[in-house]
Amino acid sequence: MTTRKLVRTALFAALTAVGAFLKIPLGPSAITLQFFFTAMAGCLLGSGCGALSQLIYVLLGLPIFTAGGGFSYVLHPTFGFLLGLIPAAWVIGRLARSTCSFWRIALAALAGLAVLYAVGLPYMAMILNCYMGKGMDLSAILWAGMLPFLPGDALKILVTAMLTPPIRRALDNSAK
Repeated sequence: MTTRKLVRTALFAALTAVGAFLKIPLGPSAITLQFFFTAMAGCLLGSGCGALSQLIYVLLGLPIFTAGGGFSYVLHPTFGFLLGLIPAAWVIGRLARSTCSFWRIALAALAGLAVLYAVGLPYMAMILNCYMGKGMDLSAILWAGMLPFLPGDALKILVTAMLTPPIRRALDNSAK
Protein backbone atom coordinates (compact mmCIF):
# COMPACT_ATOMS: atom_id res chain seq x y z
CA MET A 1 0.00 0.00 0.00
CA THR A 2 1.35 3.39 -0.96
CA THR A 3 1.69 6.23 1.50
CA ARG A 4 -0.96 8.15 -0.44
CA LYS A 5 -3.47 5.27 -0.09
CA LEU A 6 -2.64 4.87 3.59
CA VAL A 7 -3.25 8.58 4.24
CA ARG A 8 -6.53 8.51 2.31
CA THR A 9 -7.64 5.41 4.21
CA ALA A 10 -6.95 7.15 7.53
CA LEU A 11 -8.67 10.28 6.26
CA PHE A 12 -11.88 8.40 5.50
CA ALA A 13 -11.79 6.72 8.91
CA ALA A 14 -11.58 10.21 10.42
CA LEU A 15 -14.29 11.60 8.12
CA THR A 16 -16.63 8.77 9.12
CA ALA A 17 -15.97 9.69 12.77
CA VAL A 18 -16.82 13.32 12.01
CA GLY A 19 -19.93 12.11 10.18
CA ALA A 20 -21.09 10.47 13.43
CA PHE A 21 -21.17 13.85 15.16
CA LEU A 22 -23.29 15.43 12.43
CA LYS A 23 -26.57 13.88 13.51
CA ILE A 24 -30.30 14.30 13.79
CA PRO A 25 -31.70 12.02 16.53
CA LEU A 26 -34.55 9.80 15.38
CA GLY A 27 -35.79 7.05 17.73
CA PRO A 28 -33.15 4.53 18.80
CA SER A 29 -30.95 5.68 15.92
CA ALA A 30 -29.96 8.97 14.27
CA ILE A 31 -29.49 10.39 10.80
CA THR A 32 -25.75 10.85 10.30
CA LEU A 33 -23.23 11.26 7.48
CA GLN A 34 -21.47 7.98 8.28
CA PHE A 35 -22.92 6.13 5.29
CA PHE A 36 -22.06 9.04 2.99
CA PHE A 37 -18.39 8.85 3.98
CA THR A 38 -18.49 5.06 3.76
CA ALA A 39 -19.84 5.29 0.21
CA MET A 40 -17.24 7.87 -0.74
CA ALA A 41 -14.51 5.69 0.77
CA GLY A 42 -15.65 2.72 -1.29
CA CYS A 43 -15.85 4.79 -4.47
CA LEU A 44 -12.57 6.65 -4.07
CA LEU A 45 -10.39 4.08 -2.28
CA GLY A 46 -11.70 0.86 -3.78
CA SER A 47 -12.99 -2.20 -1.99
CA GLY A 48 -9.95 -3.07 0.11
CA CYS A 49 -8.93 0.34 1.41
CA GLY A 50 -12.54 1.50 1.61
CA ALA A 51 -13.40 -1.41 3.90
CA LEU A 52 -10.14 -0.93 5.81
CA SER A 53 -11.04 2.72 6.50
CA GLN A 54 -14.33 1.61 8.03
CA LEU A 55 -12.69 -1.21 9.98
CA ILE A 56 -10.28 1.32 11.48
CA TYR A 57 -13.22 3.55 12.41
CA VAL A 58 -15.10 0.70 14.09
CA LEU A 59 -12.02 -0.69 15.87
CA LEU A 60 -11.13 2.68 17.35
CA GLY A 61 -14.06 2.18 19.71
CA LEU A 62 -13.51 5.62 21.17
CA PRO A 63 -16.49 7.80 22.03
CA ILE A 64 -16.81 8.74 18.38
CA PHE A 65 -19.90 6.74 17.57
CA THR A 66 -23.23 8.52 17.34
CA ALA A 67 -24.35 7.48 20.84
CA GLY A 68 -20.98 7.08 22.56
CA GLY A 69 -18.42 4.31 22.33
CA GLY A 70 -16.31 1.79 24.19
CA PHE A 71 -16.80 -1.96 24.49
CA SER A 72 -20.29 -1.63 25.94
CA TYR A 73 -21.42 -0.11 22.63
CA VAL A 74 -21.50 -3.67 21.25
CA LEU A 75 -24.79 -4.01 23.18
CA HIS A 76 -26.26 -0.86 21.62
CA PRO A 77 -29.03 -1.56 19.05
CA THR A 78 -27.22 0.42 16.32
CA PHE A 79 -23.83 -1.28 16.64
CA GLY A 80 -24.75 -3.65 13.82
CA PHE A 81 -24.96 -0.67 11.48
CA LEU A 82 -21.38 0.22 12.40
CA LEU A 83 -20.29 -3.33 11.61
CA GLY A 84 -22.24 -3.09 8.36
CA LEU A 85 -20.16 -0.10 7.23
CA ILE A 86 -17.22 -2.43 6.61
CA PRO A 87 -18.81 -4.80 4.07
CA ALA A 88 -20.85 -1.90 2.65
CA ALA A 89 -17.64 -0.03 1.74
CA TRP A 90 -16.20 -3.22 0.25
CA VAL A 91 -19.28 -3.84 -1.92
CA ILE A 92 -19.42 -0.22 -3.07
CA GLY A 93 -15.73 -0.23 -3.93
CA ARG A 94 -16.03 -3.52 -5.76
CA LEU A 95 -19.02 -2.42 -7.83
CA ALA A 96 -17.96 1.18 -8.48
CA ARG A 97 -14.35 0.28 -9.30
CA SER A 98 -12.84 3.04 -11.42
CA THR A 99 -16.02 4.13 -13.17
CA CYS A 100 -17.17 7.71 -13.50
CA SER A 101 -20.68 6.68 -14.50
CA PHE A 102 -23.28 8.39 -12.32
CA TRP A 103 -25.65 5.41 -12.53
CA ARG A 104 -23.03 2.76 -11.82
CA ILE A 105 -21.82 4.69 -8.77
CA ALA A 106 -25.41 5.24 -7.59
CA LEU A 107 -26.23 1.53 -8.00
CA ALA A 108 -23.01 0.55 -6.23
CA ALA A 109 -23.91 2.83 -3.30
CA LEU A 110 -27.44 1.41 -3.28
CA ALA A 111 -26.03 -2.12 -3.11
CA GLY A 112 -23.77 -1.02 -0.25
CA LEU A 113 -26.75 0.46 1.54
CA ALA A 114 -28.60 -2.85 1.15
CA VAL A 115 -25.62 -4.62 2.75
CA LEU A 116 -25.60 -2.06 5.58
CA TYR A 117 -29.26 -2.74 6.33
CA ALA A 118 -28.79 -6.50 5.92
CA VAL A 119 -26.22 -6.40 8.74
CA GLY A 120 -27.70 -3.62 10.88
CA LEU A 121 -31.38 -4.56 11.04
CA PRO A 122 -30.98 -8.17 12.28
CA TYR A 123 -28.44 -6.97 14.85
CA MET A 124 -30.86 -4.26 15.99
CA ALA A 125 -33.66 -6.81 16.26
CA MET A 126 -31.44 -9.16 18.26
CA ILE A 127 -30.35 -6.48 20.75
CA LEU A 128 -33.79 -4.90 21.12
CA ASN A 129 -35.65 -8.20 21.45
CA CYS A 130 -33.20 -10.67 23.00
CA TYR A 131 -31.01 -8.42 25.14
CA MET A 132 -33.39 -5.56 25.98
CA GLY A 133 -36.61 -7.58 25.89
CA LYS A 134 -38.57 -5.06 23.82
CA GLY A 135 -40.60 -7.63 21.86
CA MET A 136 -40.58 -5.63 18.62
CA ASP A 137 -41.98 -7.24 15.46
CA LEU A 138 -40.51 -6.85 11.97
CA SER A 139 -42.61 -3.79 11.19
CA ALA A 140 -41.45 -2.01 14.35
CA ILE A 141 -37.82 -2.89 13.61
CA LEU A 142 -38.11 -1.54 10.07
CA TRP A 143 -39.63 1.71 11.38
CA ALA A 144 -36.97 2.00 14.09
CA GLY A 145 -33.97 1.23 11.91
CA MET A 146 -34.66 1.79 8.23
CA LEU A 147 -37.82 3.36 6.80
CA PRO A 148 -37.44 6.91 8.21
CA PHE A 149 -33.82 6.97 7.01
CA LEU A 150 -34.42 6.01 3.36
CA PRO A 151 -35.03 9.56 2.04
CA GLY A 152 -31.77 10.76 3.61
CA ASP A 153 -29.98 7.66 2.32
CA ALA A 154 -31.25 8.41 -1.19
CA LEU A 155 -29.86 11.94 -0.90
CA LYS A 156 -26.49 10.58 0.29
CA ILE A 157 -26.38 8.20 -2.68
CA LEU A 158 -27.24 11.04 -5.07
CA VAL A 159 -24.50 13.29 -3.67
CA THR A 160 -22.00 10.41 -3.74
CA ALA A 161 -22.79 9.71 -7.39
CA MET A 162 -22.43 13.41 -8.25
CA LEU A 163 -19.20 14.05 -6.31
CA THR A 164 -17.27 10.87 -7.06
CA PRO A 165 -16.45 11.51 -10.76
CA PRO A 166 -14.92 14.99 -10.34
CA ILE A 167 -13.05 14.00 -7.17
CA ARG A 168 -11.78 10.82 -8.83
CA ARG A 169 -10.55 12.84 -11.84
CA ALA A 170 -8.84 15.35 -9.54
CA LEU A 171 -7.14 12.55 -7.57
CA ASP A 172 -6.03 10.87 -10.80
CA ASN A 173 -4.57 14.17 -12.09
CA SER A 174 -2.75 14.81 -8.81
CA ALA A 175 -1.10 11.38 -9.03
CA LYS A 176 0.47 12.25 -12.40
